[in-house]
Amino acid sequence: EFKTGSLLLIVPKNWREPENDLLKKHEAWIYKKHSEITKALSGVKQKTLNRGRSEDAFKAYVRQHASKYFGELKVSARALRFRQMKSKWASCTSKMITINTLLRFLPARLINYVLYHEIVHLKERKHNKRFWHLVEKNFKNIQSKEKDLMSYWFLIQKKVRGVDMFTAKEKKNLIQAGGVVSTHFSI
Repeated sequence: EFKTGSLLLIVPKNWREPENDLLKKHEAWIYKKHSEITKALSGVKQKTLNRGRSEDAFKAYVRQHASKYFGELKVSARALRFRQMKSKWASCTSKMITINTLLRFLPARLINYVLYHEIVHLKERKHNKRFWHLVEKNFKNIQSKEKDLMSYWFLIQKKVRGVDMFTAKEKKNLIQAGGVVSTHFSI
């Protein structure tokens, strides 16, 4: 996991390979992610959170736009759920879309993008060429939106949640789930 600017190495209980070998094997990915996170953190200073949108207003907004997007894409979902999520903005599984309630602090253009992205998954499960083509029909400059989402993610973790992504309790839960949590490796 590499979500806070530090690398948290999580390996299975019976992992035999030395940590340093694993880090060396994935060194290019680690540096690429570090660079992306550094850029996202520098972008936080230009971002502000929309604290004026209530959770009820946010849910109504999302439901209204979801209905519109379902019609445009000719798809339907079994359910549209809302909950505060710890590691993603939204998800789509088995025709069920879950929206992170923390999205309410973001600009409408990013809420719309995340919602549309998830609804497109009802048509195309994987992030393949067809998927991105469908998303790009409604949303241009996807890379810029993704970078903005990453910057907002770090801003929200600090300003709204007030916690790092992995608290001591979360690390304990990871260990109990069968993973071994190594130390944080800062780059």
